[in-house]
Order: sequence, then C-alpha cells, then structure tokens
Amino acid sequence: MRRDQRSAATEEGPIVPRVSWIIATGTALAILAAPASAQQTRLGAEVRPRYELRNPAGSGGVDEFTSMRVRLGLAAVLDESLTIFAQIQDVRLWGEESSPLLDYRADNLDLHQGYFRYRNDWLDGVGVTVGRMEVTFGGERLVGTVNWTQQGQSFDGVRLDVRHGVVDAALVAYRIADESAPTASADIELYGAYGTLSEVVPGSLDMYWLYDRTEGAVASGQHTLGARWLFQAPGGLAGRLEGTFQTGSRGAADVSAFLVGARLGRAFSADRFGVTLWYDYVSGDDPSTPRSEVFHTLYATNHRFYGLADVFLDIPSHTGGSGLQDVAVKLSWRPMDDLSLGAEAHAFRAAERRSLTGARFGEEVDLTATHAISEYLTASAGFSYVFQAPPLGEIGRLSEDLSWLYLMLSAAF
Repeated sequence: MRRDQRSAATEEGPIVPRVSWIIATGTALAILAAPASAQQTRLGAEVRPRYELRNPAGSGGVDEFTSMRVRLGLAAVLDESLTIFAQIQDVRLWGEESSPLLDYRADNLDLHQGYFRYRNDWLDGVGVTVGRMEVTFGGERLVGTVNWTQQGQSFDGVRLDVRHGVVDAALVAYRIADESAPTASADIELYGAYGTLSEVVPGSLDMYWLYDRTEGAVASGQHTLGARWLFQAPGGLAGRLEGTFQTGSRGAADVSAFLVGARLGRAFSADRFGVTLWYDYVSGDDPSTPRSEVFHTLYATNHRFYGLADVFLDIPSHTGGSGLQDVAVKLSWRPMDDLSLGAEAHAFRAAERRSLTGARFGEEVDLTATHAISEYLTASAGFSYVFQAPPLGEIGRLSEDLSWLYLMLSAAF
C-alpha cells in the first residue's frame, strides 16, 4: 500500500492510552454495572475486515490495502422510560502501526455512539434522544449513516421523535463543529424536521426541511426542502419519486439549487429476480449567473446512489461544481436463499458543462455478490469498472479508466 494512503504512525515508545479510550471503556463498564433494576441489557459486536484494490488510486499507480472496523456496543434498558446506549469502534489499516509489539496506543479508537433515549407514559409516542448518534432519514439521500465507510457517520446533539397514527416525525439539532475545539475554526450546525405519512395510497410520503448553518469568517445559512414518495403499484411495480430544493446563502452568494430523482422497479419469480430503472439529476453551477446553483448533498450516503466505485462520493466537490446526471439500470438475482447477486450500469453526465470540453463524465459497471455463510457471518465481493471520459480528468477526478475490487467479511451479533 502507498505510504500517503496510510494513517500516520510514529516511532515513539509506549505512552498513556488516549483519553477517548478511557472515556469509552469507562462508559461501557458503567453500563455493565447498571443497577439491578435494569430490565434488560444487550451486547453487540462487529468485526469487518475488507480488502480493496484500486487502479489507479490518488495521484496514480495501484493501491491495495485491508481496512478493518471493530465495534462493541451495549444497550441497557434502565426502566420503561429510559435506555442508554454506548458504542465504541476502532478503524484501522492492517499493518499501519509502527510495531506489532511496541505500538499499542489506540490511535483510531473512538466513541461512535453514546446516548440516552427517554420516553414518558403521559406523552405517548414522544421520545427524546440526547448524545452522539447515527441518523438515517429516508433513503439516506441527504443524511445517513454512510455505513460502507469503515468509520461510518454519527452526530452530536438532540433528536425528538413523535409518532401518532400514520405520522412519524423527527426534529433534530446537531452541532457539527464548535470553534471552541482545537480542530474547528467555525461553528457549524444542522437543524431539521423529517416527517413520514405511512398511508399515502399506494405508498408513503416523506417531507423534510434541513437547515445547515456556518458561523465564522465566511458565514452561510442554507435551507434544504423536499419530498419523497415511495409507491407500490399494481402488477408488482415499485418506485420512488423525489424532489429537493436548496435556498439561502453560501458566503456572499444566494443559493438556488435542486435535485430530482426517480426509480421504477419490478420483482419477478417470487422476488428472486429484480430490474430497476434509475435517474438522478443534481443541479450544477452556471457561471453566467451570480447565484450558487450547484446542489450540495449534505451528509448523504452517496455510495448508495452514484456508483459503487465512489467517483462521485463528495458532491459538489467531486463534480467540479458541474452537477451530475445519472442514468442507471440495476439487476438483482437471488439464486439461493443465502446468495444474492447484483449488476449495475451507470451513465454519468454533467448537469452544467461550464468550461468542460463535453458533458460526458463516463460510464460505470458494478458487479456484487453477497453470501450468508451463517447467521452471524457474511461474505461479500464486488468489482467495478469506470470508463473515463476527458471531462472527468478536467475536473481532477480521474485521468484514465478505473478498476476496483473488494472482498469483505462481516461477523456481527
């Protein structure tokens, strides 16, 4: 593996473990020592190593490495109203430590989640979660767990859930960055409301508002509003229609950006085989106007949407501000109960050409296989090939065709 892809490792001898290790371990031990009145405790763990080979990678050349995620979580139901959950994780590359004997500092250990959830009988259907938590809204188009990455994504803050009849709503307030911390130069916050109506014939309707704000040398305040309709039609057809609009300010520029997406699929042979047609349009920036017209996907799980090779993982940065059009065909096949196969083909185009020589970014083919070895152990593999077009090189993403291979094991309970 190339040196510039590895986490930094020093040559110093043993030192005191990081404070985060002490905090995370102490939290887990505190839950283990929960009072006898606790109704239930549940322990969960995961070990997920993944080998990857990417050609080209970074500035060029072949890169191969094995990363691994190890998680340990413990939930305790203290009474009918109160639940505590703590989850620590270690994310590393095999061979990244300076010595298998002398380097035992938990450099990559972190508190992935740590929160309490409170519900009160006299407010039926209302609950509040406070602490550090994963968040999944809808299909993770704008806010998600980004589970494909070994580190995942979690937020610090407060979430209020309200459930009544066919309505399921969440209000959130998260602190993304605090300038009081040594790693941040500005305050960044995310607020939002996400609601689902579960009986909008013949499916469900999501409606949402998100507000992300930055207070610093360059201030911004951006609103993201939209809706997402999931439907089940006669004849086994299922699909999704969604539209999202962004307004507000980014620095001195006013924002006017949008995203639209559609999906239509059908399953055959008792759900053993499926075909899905897919289209996304992510607006780009028109340099002839003073407005900022490029859509920002916020904290989305983009790995699920724009090709598995992650050429467009960070939008708008990875599209050079040109936006993106994605036309895709997705096939799924389950020949056996414990084996799933998938194939996808994407055609990527810029939404705005700007100074590009053309609109074609390229095409991508993704092949995947997942096998449930046992109830607790799963193996998966995938291969992707990206046919690069010159505009993809012009925005600094890819100067030649890309091939990517992965093999992953996941043991969890």
